[in-house]
Amino acid sequence: MASLDDLKTLLGLATDDTSQDSVLALILKNTDLQLRFKLALSVGEQVPNELAFIPIEVAVRRYNRLKNEGMTSYTQEGESITFNSNDFDDFQADIDDWRKRHSHGVLTTVDPYRKRGV
Repeated sequence: MASLDDLKTLLGLATDDTSQDSVLALILKNTDLQLRFKLALSVGEQVPNELAFIPIEVAVRRYNRLKNEGMTSYTQEGESITFNSNDFDDFQADIDDWRKRHSHGVLTTVDPYRKRGV
């Protein structure tokens, strides 16, 4: 799991400033849980090292969107910001590639003698 200090560094926050630690830790935890779900990892499995960059990148996006949750765009005094509807969209190709390389495949067989209902 990404560290709190790494997230603070990316956000430009001082690592010794603990005023937002609970919010940042919750963002990291939820992001990690969502990625684990997307990867279909079981309870004891960790996010693979090849994809360890995703939770921290998504956490930065989620932190930057605080107080703008649910919005797809935000405009103020000529500045416009557009948010993805899913924070993992930009990483879906990476997730799909990892799943392809690490899947054990599914074998489907067909019984040629099975009667089909008409």
